[in-house]
Amino acid sequence: MHALAAGMPHVTVVHGSGDNPVYQVGGKSFVFFRNPRPDAVDPVTGERFPDVIVFWVESDADKQALIQDASTPFFTTAHFNGHPSVLLRASRLGELTYAELAEVVQDAWLSRASARRAAAWLAAR
Repeated sequence: MHALAAGMPHVTVVHGSGDNPVYQVGGKSFVFFRNPRPDAVDPVTGERFPDVIVFWVESDADKQALIQDASTPFFTTAHFNGHPSVLLRASRLGELTYAELAEVVQDAWLSRASARRAAAWLAAR
């Protein structure tokens, strides 16, 4: 996961609270790792999830497509209502193929990159 995000062009990595990595393009976050928070908890134990990753998405329609598809491990919480992002527990990364994960990371990058950078990257592919 880290190599995918860091491998996109013009990416910088800063460290947020808890020294968690935050991947940015042009100073805008597109993937980051959260600290355990009260909005993302195990429904059985009530314990906070320690491994939540946030991925930006292009639109609410993209978000809804990911979180409503029962075959994906993506989810959201009320804290992220209206925010263009989806959540994924690191412990569930193995449920995605490399290609699926790469697509989510690339889409996150594209949603935050400048139009010029996005166009250059897409043209190079």
